[in-house]
Amino acid sequence: MASIDSPTVATGTLPAQPPEPAWGASDWPARLAEVAELMREMSTHDDPQEMVRAYGRRVRQIMPSDRWISLSRRGLEYPKYRITRSSLWTDEINPWKNPEKLPVFEGGLLAELIYGDQPRLLDDIAKLVGPDEPAAEHLAGQRSLMAIPHYDRGVGLNMVVALREKPGAWEPEQFPERFWISGLFGRATQNLVLTDQLKQAYDVVDRELRVVADIQRSLLPKTLPQIPGVELATYYRTSQWAGGDYYDFFPLPGGRWGFLIADVSGHGTPAAVMMAILHSLAHGHPGDPDPPSALLKHVNDRLASTYTTTNEVFVTAFYGIYDPSNRKFTYACAGHNPPRIKRCSEGAVISLEDVGGPPLGLFPDLEFAESTVTLVPGDFLVLYTDGVTEAMNAAGGQFTPERLDAILSMCNLSAKQMVDAILDGVDAFTGPLDPHDDQTLVVAKVS
Repeated sequence: MASIDSPTVATGTLPAQPPEPAWGASDWPARLAEVAELMREMSTHDDPQEMVRAYGRRVRQIMPSDRWISLSRRGLEYPKYRITRSSLWTDEINPWKNPEKLPVFEGGLLAELIYGDQPRLLDDIAKLVGPDEPAAEHLAGQRSLMAIPHYDRGVGLNMVVALREKPGAWEPEQFPERFWISGLFGRATQNLVLTDQLKQAYDVVDRELRVVADIQRSLLPKTLPQIPGVELATYYRTSQWAGGDYYDFFPLPGGRWGFLIADVSGHGTPAAVMMAILHSLAHGHPGDPDPPSALLKHVNDRLASTYTTTNEVFVTAFYGIYDPSNRKFTYACAGHNPPRIKRCSEGAVISLEDVGGPPLGLFPDLEFAESTVTLVPGDFLVLYTDGVTEAMNAAGGQFTPERLDAILSMCNLSAKQMVDAILDGVDAFTGPLDPHDDQTLVVAKVS
């Protein structure tokens, strides 16, 4: 095969016929209209295969050729290349979904062109196509060749080759513009391919996150306990598919019940994983999770010794035990928001902030203080995570415990109605904004 080591625009054999006339100055309105339609149609496609098909159809109307070939050397080494599209093919192959079906060639004129990494305009390829040309079928009967590389990170990994049967058929003056337009289209196509691949990756992640969220929700109580003299209602919402909030109830001897609410630092899947660990540790307490300080100490020691030693994750938690026989509520706290008691009989709000300690998982061998309060009929006990009181509006303001307390003044509500009233208040404050943090509520009304 003859060498093609020639200038970027090579003029070989003189044309047997004069070249076809280029667009004249008076033709620009028609040409502009055609290009505008091309751009408009390109903007409607989100499938790269459909966009290439539409682009090729329109460009061949604007810039006719007798034959065309698309090449790729992506993932190959010299002198191998693939033909990804050809006007000779009757069946279309999607090069992004079925690359294994594309024919691989080795050597010859097209290999020299695509690995040459330069645009080429050849007036006559008859002497450049040797008898052992691997792509002879695609080049047979063609004389003029226009090769336009499509660069990816500075390397011409793809190339479009347009062919005409007569020599000297391409106008050199128009070649830079054609190279420019085709190259930009190649870049746009690659971006669309990357977008499609990214979307597929997001779909995979989304499916996995849905599974994580389903698993996480399966760890929450499926039914609320029936406690004499207590009406219960709960709410749980993650800011993402999965989150780090957690609540649970523990049946204890003597008809008593443990109330646990917790909040893992961070959001999303990492917090959900720690939430699952927290569930396992809480339910793995040796014996009954009683008293409250013992459960918090057990969870803290396991977290600090095994799970949070090499990261900055921690867990805030509040655990209380309610005895319906005397309405006493004994509790301990590890850095969590103090629950509220709305004492409707007195019109007062009590914040359970008299005991506290560091969040779980930061320091080993901690002891947690306890306190006890006696509830009276009409009391609302409200446990919540900071995603409720720190819910933000568009101006960056927070909902605050004070707004929560104002809603708790509606003493004629049931536990479920009180949950709904709190959520309505938060939604009215934040407007259409999605929550930036997980939100959990546990409301108990004592009768």
